[in-house]
Amino acid sequence: MRIVIKIGTSTLAHPTGHLNIRLTEQLCKVISDIKNAGHAVILVSSGAIGMGVGKLGLLSRPGDIPTKQAAAAVGQCELMYTYDKLFSQYNHTVAQLLITGADVANETRHDNFRNTLNRLLELGVIPIINENDTVATDEIVIGDNDTLAAIVSKSVGAKLLVLLSDIDGLYTADPHRDPNAKLISSISEITEEIRRLGGGSASSQGTGGMATKLHAAQMCMDCGCRLVITNGRRPEALYDILDGKSVGTTFQRRQPHD
Repeated sequence: MRIVIKIGTSTLAHPTGHLNIRLTEQLCKVISDIKNAGHAVILVSSGAIGMGVGKLGLLSRPGDIPTKQAAAAVGQCELMYTYDKLFSQYNHTVAQLLITGADVANETRHDNFRNTLNRLLELGVIPIINENDTVATDEIVIGDNDTLAAIVSKSVGAKLLVLLSDIDGLYTADPHRDPNAKLISSISEITEEIRRLGGGSASSQGTGGMATKLHAAQMCMDCGCRLVITNGRRPEALYDILDGKSVGTTFQRRQPHD
């Protein structure tokens, strides 16, 4: 089975912007084991700008595009060096793909992207994908890696997309503010009521939020891909998801006759 796993900046890095080494090591170990079991895995990884912020010693995520792009250029090197080193310990090869909105919007470029991804999977490689933040501008930006992960899932015919976030899933209310908020374990249709539960980004380093995850979920459901939102602080949850256990919030894929 083809699986896409997206990990957000708030999960991958500490609030300082520096890499959460213990969690990243565990994530790579679990993904390697899943791949050893015969699954094809694609990793959509945020974190380049956040790690660049940490490495450059900036006090906060920059607001201007040139500094964001500079931080991304620095952070992407660090990110891929870390992934290559960790996955190599389990005899897995990684590849880096950086794309922009133009690579998706243009049919020819999208075909090239899809063909490259498929060939990498055939060769047993773990593709690691991020938006090309060093060149992306408002005109060509995808905007968030939740949407990018859904685009990737649709492009390669993945049956499962897991969004590893800093929250357990979608709740009936903000769990940070409402002690009575309950986790919604399964969703078969994204109604207006469900959409209203989406909010902004909860992290100073990240760009996504529940609203972007709901958008990604709708894209996946429309193309027959199951999407799960769960807390990235426990990478072992990926095993439970593959075993069909209830983890986080699952957006059920539509059947062909739906």
